[in-house]
Amino acid sequence: MSEEKKRFIQEFVPGKQLTLSHIIANPDPDMFQKLGIQEAGALGIMTCTPSETVIIAGDLATKAANVRIGFLDRFTGSLVIVGSVSEVDMAMIEINRFLSEKLGYTPANITKS
Repeated sequence: MSEEKKRFIQEFVPGKQLTLSHIIANPDPDMFQKLGIQEAGALGIMTCTPSETVIIAGDLATKAANVRIGFLDRFTGSLVIVGSVSEVDMAMIEINRFLSEKLGYTPANITKS
């Protein structure tokens, strides 16, 4: 009796979506030190799929408001933007709007803490 080998093919097909969109207002100064970024009034945190979308999101953020990119990783889809609470909020609203309306992404609700 011969044992038949079975093959499984697995694929990862990410949807076009923002999976996290969160603003941390007035974070503890230690957080900035631990992250290795310059202190500001707020942090905006996003994750995007496909991961290369963070390049577009980072560009949109800096054009929409007076924010800086604290961290951008095109391999994991992580983006951290830094600025005042209102500027980070404005940038994140614009990222959600553009990706949703122009590129057909599923947006994420912007949460705040």
